[in-house]
Amino acid sequence: MYRHLASAVALPLIVSMPALCIAQASATGGDLAVPAPPAPPDERTRSVQVSAGAQHLSDPYGDWHDMTLRGGWGLPGHTLQGELSAHRRFGVNGTYLGLGDTHEFNEDWYGSATVGAGDGAFYLPDYRVDVTLNRKLLAERRLVATLGAGYYKAPDGHSDRSVLLGATYYFTAPWIVEGGARFNESAPGSVKTRQYFMAATWGRQKADLVTARVGWGGEGYLATGPATQLVNFRSREASLAWRHWIGANTGFLLAANRYSNPLYRRVGITIGLFHDF
Repeated sequence: MYRHLASAVALPLIVSMPALCIAQASATGGDLAVPAPPAPPDERTRSVQVSAGAQHLSDPYGDWHDMTLRGGWGLPGHTLQGELSAHRRFGVNGTYLGLGDTHEFNEDWYGSATVGAGDGAFYLPDYRVDVTLNRKLLAERRLVATLGAGYYKAPDGHSDRSVLLGATYYFTAPWIVEGGARFNESAPGSVKTRQYFMAATWGRQKADLVTARVGWGGEGYLATGPATQLVNFRSREASLAWRHWIGANTGFLLAANRYSNPLYRRVGITIGLFHDF
């Protein structure tokens, strides 16, 4: 059996984003992970986060494990981001490095660019590039519209080209709601798929942030081994994350997720510690 899927793993966004965006938007995150719109740059951002995750897959695919270090550094008009992660999936070790920058053009417009590469493990990209452009709307600029584009090159030779449409609304307090769609075309075969997500975050920075997220839709290529792939299929995911400050600048992250496709089900947890400088 030789089948395939669109690797929809997302690049790191920014460390000051709502908790679930951080948990789900890893460069090597969930199979169906659609990148959430990045938050505006904040020159006060000085953050580091370390996390560990474990995922249980239905037989015969075994369990996954990962360790991730993320950081953010705010500059006037920019927020720089970085991620270094180590993984064990399908019995194979892999390492990923990602770098990004979110830039504020003016009070209404900001954008982001991220690049990343794996070490050759079949489930990580050879390289990927993602860019977004964001526009603040309405009188108080509480609505943010996002247009994004991405390119993903896999070790097995397949590639993905995608377009992201998203929107985020920031209520006065304590809610943030998000939604989006990712339109993807995978080669070879010109496999066209769509993925959707919705998320809601409750809480406040420096206290608690709780985020629920659901995603569903089609995927193009998913490698399950060096020479086995799942192709052009549907999948679903659901996640819940809690980000809690235990001091003025330090806290922990707890997240749980569930993902399913025609071959396997995956459930897991992530725990992490973060510090804001």
